[in-house]
Amino acid sequence: MQTQLKNLQSLLYRLITAPSGVAEGLAAELDLSAGGLDAIVLGDDRLSAEARVDIYANMYFYRIRDALKEDFAATLAVLGDDNFHNLLTGYLLEFPPTEPSISECGRYLPDYLRDHPLREGAPFAADLAKLERAIVEVFVGLDSDSVDPESLRATPPEDWPAMKLRTHPAAQILALEWRVSEILRAVEEDRPWKAAEQGAVKVLVWRRKARVFYRDLKRAEADALEAASRGATFAEICDVVAANAHDDDPVAAMNRMLARWLSDGLLVRG
Repeated sequence: MQTQLKNLQSLLYRLITAPSGVAEGLAAELDLSAGGLDAIVLGDDRLSAEARVDIYANMYFYRIRDALKEDFAATLAVLGDDNFHNLLTGYLLEFPPTEPSISECGRYLPDYLRDHPLREGAPFAADLAKLERAIVEVFVGLDSDSVDPESLRATPPEDWPAMKLRTHPAAQILALEWRVSEILRAVEEDRPWKAAEQGAVKVLVWRRKARVFYRDLKRAEADALEAASRGATFAEICDVVAANAHDDDPVAAMNRMLARWLSDGLLVRG
């Protein structure tokens, strides 16, 4: 019975996800038992078995499309509804979902868009999609208790140099070629958006209390956070800040960064 159920589920999945529709999917099922689909799915005078499965096939695509429109709302705004629909049609043919969670459906969309003809009209669209995808991943990412500022203050001064403060496991630092944060913010706030300026930028994406935030980073902070994410000691992080401080007081710069990281809930014990 278990084998029969598994085979039935596999058959219906193949038909529902058939790239050219249920009819062509059925034609490819050479081993389908006697009676064909009618022996499995009950049809009537109003809807045949094939028509009933077709309904599920359409629901399958549109449910994924609607989920991806939510996950990539700014990319949708930039490309337009028709272009985004066509983008997803091609994307899902090349990258059909393989995970139980619908949140994984858009994992490869930024990379797919990077080589897509639609980029010609919006060359920053792939970076925008990458930022939006990172927000999804950070939202569902691993959790960990953030460092309590009071416990940090209680750490003896002699222990600070060797102390390790890592970035939150769900946090990400993105290296982008286009400054797309303002486009995403404008779409989120329902404001008119302008095309992104080209220029290398690091963007921090992190979560605090079930909310995801993002902001562009200056080089000193980006290098310091990347060092922390690799497990550097506090002394090593301070050295990174000092190397990028230039005319700024490195101690004051480190204090400002540390205060902000603690306020943002960005740090965990190493």
